[in-house]
Amino acid sequence: MLRKFLIYIVCVIGFAAPTRAEEELDVSKIIFEHLGDSYEWHIAQGAVIPLPCILINGEGVEVFLSDKLEHGATYNGYHIATEGDHEGKIVNEAGERPFDISITKNVLELFIVCILLCSVVLGLARWYKKNGSKKAPGGFVGMMEAVVDFIDKDIAKESIGHGYERFSPYLMTVFLFILTSNLLGLIPVFPGGANLTGNIAVTLTCAITAFIAINCFAPKGYYKSIFWPDVPIFLKAPLPIMPTIEFIGVFTKPFSLTVRLFANIMAGHIIILALTSVVFVTAQMGAAMNASMTVVSVLFCIFMNCLELLVAFIQAYVFTILTANFIGLAHSE
Repeated sequence: MLRKFLIYIVCVIGFAAPTRAEEELDVSKIIFEHLGDSYEWHIAQGAVIPLPCILINGEGVEVFLSDKLEHGATYNGYHIATEGDHEGKIVNEAGERPFDISITKNVLELFIVCILLCSVVLGLARWYKKNGSKKAPGGFVGMMEAVVDFIDKDIAKESIGHGYERFSPYLMTVFLFILTSNLLGLIPVFPGGANLTGNIAVTLTCAITAFIAINCFAPKGYYKSIFWPDVPIFLKAPLPIMPTIEFIGVFTKPFSLTVRLFANIMAGHIIILALTSVVFVTAQMGAAMNASMTVVSVLFCIFMNCLELLVAFIQAYVFTILTANFIGLAHSE
């Protein structure tokens, strides 16, 4: 409990907007700024990590740190748009976006997650190569063995059946990637705090990999069940009612995976940030009101952090088991 309280205090410090006391606090703006991607990593007030901006235009490649664009500054004809369709993005003097492959906050978090997962997996492989036949695993290695065995036997094998072995590595990768991203998103200080799985581009990419695993490795009978299902003839000819429904289902399955993960993670972060903002909203209402609401905010944030910790595991599990079930349905006899 004390640890959760300290984490929350750090979050409050980092969340505080650098606005003057007399300015009205725009809670929605602050929340969506913290949830969105950015060209810098804000750790606390006055502590910012600038990230590399990489822009490709007709003249070549521009590479510089994002601190050159702070506070509306212009560098080599580029600035960060403050309004319009490209708000928050780098644009040129004409207001047009160059080809932008910058290392943003979410991209850096993605690299951190990948490096962390590769380090863990390679470390486990090294341990088993050295000690696999000599002693039983314990501690972190034993915990990871239980996780891998659960995904392999209880999810992949039970959901897919025959031939599940070739899909197990993919399902393990998806589960560990989503879980690690969710857990890092709950840590309010670097290298955590990025809203990776609350970014629909990330969840959409995960769903696209699921779409490929479901449809590109399915047997021929799977496509027959879509375009000529085993239903009464009047449901598929002359009007292709059932084939149309089945074909739409091919895309709605991964779409549901995208929205479910994105919405649940995004909602949790919004609730925590909204509860945190209560401290600042009530600052102008007097010391007694602010103190009492601060206590309420801290208690509710501790509760929500505990709940989000559970949601982090549940969402990783739900995405993985639904993907396994969809693969299993595509391979059913």
